[in-house]
Amino acid sequence: MKILNVVSTRSTLVKIAPLITEMERQRGTRSIVVHTGPYYREAMSDQFFSELGIRQPDFDLGVEAGSQATQIAEIIKRIEPVLEEVRPDLVVVFGDLDATLAAALTAGKLGLPVAHVEAGLRDIDRTAPDELNSFLIDAISTKLLVTHQSGLENLCREGRSAGHVYFVGNVMIDALVAFRPIWEGRAKIISRRLGLEPGQPYAVLSLQQPLHIDGPLKLAWLLDGIQMLCGQMPVVFPVHPRLWARLAGHDLVVAEGDSPRGSRDKRLICIDPLDYLDFIALLSAARVVLTNSGGVQDETTMLGVPCLTLRKATDRPVTVTHGTNRVIGTDPGRIAPEVRRTLNNPPGRTAPPPLWDGRSACRIVEALVSH
Repeated sequence: MKILNVVSTRSTLVKIAPLITEMERQRGTRSIVVHTGPYYREAMSDQFFSELGIRQPDFDLGVEAGSQATQIAEIIKRIEPVLEEVRPDLVVVFGDLDATLAAALTAGKLGLPVAHVEAGLRDIDRTAPDELNSFLIDAISTKLLVTHQSGLENLCREGRSAGHVYFVGNVMIDALVAFRPIWEGRAKIISRRLGLEPGQPYAVLSLQQPLHIDGPLKLAWLLDGIQMLCGQMPVVFPVHPRLWARLAGHDLVVAEGDSPRGSRDKRLICIDPLDYLDFIALLSAARVVLTNSGGVQDETTMLGVPCLTLRKATDRPVTVTHGTNRVIGTDPGRIAPEVRRTLNNPPGRTAPPPLWDGRSACRIVEALVSH
């Protein structure tokens, strides 16, 4: 059985690592990896292949940056001949990315079955690009692999047959559990690299979704809110490569290599993207995390670290009901007060959400080979 896996970003590489390991344990199963990009290869992708022990992709499409429509069109153009050459028995896609939609659509047009990992995630905002992607990918897919309980409810509401839906748990948590001894040992090292005092509290800012990345004015407003927070504690900001140019003109503390440089007064510490294990180490020791990333909401829930989501809604409500997450919207003026509220009344730790046990990859592969 040939299973073709389509990856593109940091989050999909983290998810594919335990899956590839599990697929290669299965007799008669051949895993094939197609990398659509990403367009920030050295900073955001290559380090994940080496660190997580993922073999190099069988096909690298090399798609560059562009508008959403341009990227989708280019991926369709480049992945179609790969699918025609390989003729896989199943195409596995992840999340709600443009690359995921492009791969699923191309496979569907060629009559190839599609399995969607993280199916059914909805935040009831169909105007959001990722929400629309998720809905369309689910409509194309023949196997719907659900991470959160809410995904089951959403797919049932949308009329999907229970025979196509599999509740498998969160495969991203598999990687977090498997690499725990490594990232736990790095937490203190990361703090020293950033010039923080031993035990000094700090916050982490992580922006991945277009909500704050693609609007320069929104980004400027957000940074104003973050700088008000900096009066309470340092804020560490691993900067997505797309954002560096848009940070010009802001009086920030920028870390170059291992040594932060610039004025310490503002205490907003901007650094290049971290590899996966360093990033988890950074999150694990933070007092609070601010994000618009779904993956970070999941990770902080498992780590027991308070998380404030800078969105109007979350497609991961289990991180609120079972975890440490609160959704605070996009008003920059709320950031500092909400952080104070969180620090004064930190959420209590609860048991992990259902099936977040480090064995999701096993359940996913069982569902795939049942095809």
